[in-house]
Amino acid sequence: MTFLIALPILIPLATAASGFIAAASPSVQRRLTLVGTVALLASTIALLAHVLKHGTRVHQAGDWPPPIAVPLVADPLSGIVLVTAALLGLAVVVYSRQGVDRRRKALAYYPLVQILLFGTCGALLAGDLFNLFVWFEVMLVSSFVLLVLGGERAQLEGGMKYVTMNLLASLLLLTGIGLVYRLTGTLNLGALSMAMRDVPGNAALAAAMVLLVALGIKAAAFPVFSWLPAAYAAPPVAISAIFSALLTKVAVYAMFRIFTVVFAQDSGEIRPILLACAGLTMLTGVLGAMVQMDVRRLLAFHVVSQIGYLLMGLGLGSPLALLGAVFFMVHIMFAKAALFLVSGITHTLRGTYQLDRMGGIAREHPGIAVLFLLPALSMAGLPPLSGFFAKLILIRAGLEAGAYAMVAVAAVVSLLTLYSMIKIWTLAFWGTPPVTVAGRRRPGPGMLVPTAALAGLVLVIGIAAEPVALVAGQAADALLATAAYAEAVAGSGR
Repeated sequence: MTFLIALPILIPLATAASGFIAAASPSVQRRLTLVGTVALLASTIALLAHVLKHGTRVHQAGDWPPPIAVPLVADPLSGIVLVTAALLGLAVVVYSRQGVDRRRKALAYYPLVQILLFGTCGALLAGDLFNLFVWFEVMLVSSFVLLVLGGERAQLEGGMKYVTMNLLASLLLLTGIGLVYRLTGTLNLGALSMAMRDVPGNAALAAAMVLLVALGIKAAAFPVFSWLPAAYAAPPVAISAIFSALLTKVAVYAMFRIFTVVFAQDSGEIRPILLACAGLTMLTGVLGAMVQMDVRRLLAFHVVSQIGYLLMGLGLGSPLALLGAVFFMVHIMFAKAALFLVSGITHTLRGTYQLDRMGGIAREHPGIAVLFLLPALSMAGLPPLSGFFAKLILIRAGLEAGAYAMVAVAAVVSLLTLYSMIKIWTLAFWGTPPVTVAGRRRPGPGMLVPTAALAGLVLVIGIAAEPVALVAGQAADALLATAAYAEAVAGSGR
């Protein structure tokens, strides 16, 4: 069954290669991508079921002997995020048939999406720091090309900010990895868990801070988040949706993996920094969103804000907090992608992303209004949607830890998020339709069905909160079982 671990990497790679071979026919590329993404989803579901039953599993890529082995590691946390990423990839691929123009499709749009999924799956399965860095670079290259695909001015400007900040983050990440190797002589995550115990505290903390800054940039955490709204608001919303769901979340996933496994002994010094960063990320993101009139920029600022809740779970560090963070990650990946896809539907109806030029959508298209309300109210934390239970668990964990200031910030940010969602509802879905909407296109099933599926998942996760929380709890328990993780992984890198 260890070969099952490699399938989430091999399938998108093979799909991308087939798509590049069929470059002359975007329709063939689309069909290949659809088949490949369905296969990816099936393989990730099978992998998640396997690790939930049997625990952490390790596969040595190429059967190389230690210490040059390249370990691929699957556990409940990586399995959950893999399944979520595959579902989102499938939704975006279906949506792109109408949501992405022919010119971009002719420029290898579909194979590039597969390369992005290839890098994402590799990062989620990486069992050592160097290969984690390599997978981040695969994601960076593919995401940058997707971002500037089409060559529009706003895309190029956003792309320059995106690539500049992420190259800086990559340089810092490589520096931090070099420091870790200098201190321990290994980059294998399992071996590092044991080797770091013998490293002097100041040296370990210095390496941890470099890695935290690097991953904080990639996650768009405070204070290095300004690149994200410019980048995510520029491309077609199908691209923005998959970016919002994957790129920053993989960076946060890497934080979870590194700061619970490698630097577990330094958690007392790191957690207060994480909590401060979490609160400031929440506040600056939501305050930035409140003043936006472009719906894409508003949603992009909320991508920043919601990262704070994930950092809150990591900063608290308790089993309940990590359970809430895993639950929240699944919720926000679906909710945020759904909202971006809804913004593309409203653009199709009204021909604009400016909220004050829309109006009346709920009266003309009540079904589309429902597609907005489900993820929007979930983001604000209203029951019985997934966001309510995710935030409730995190707030309860904060109260148990005595982090009352953090809990207060989380509650206030939820209220401000609700204000932002009401603003979208009032300006775009309520009111009087503009007189210039005649002749605009109507969204087809290719846009409506995947959006409805993601919005429906937000509701389903809320209704089925208990079984979802049980799986998230298993992921949190595995994340905290550093000795078992180290034992499973370290043998591959000694």
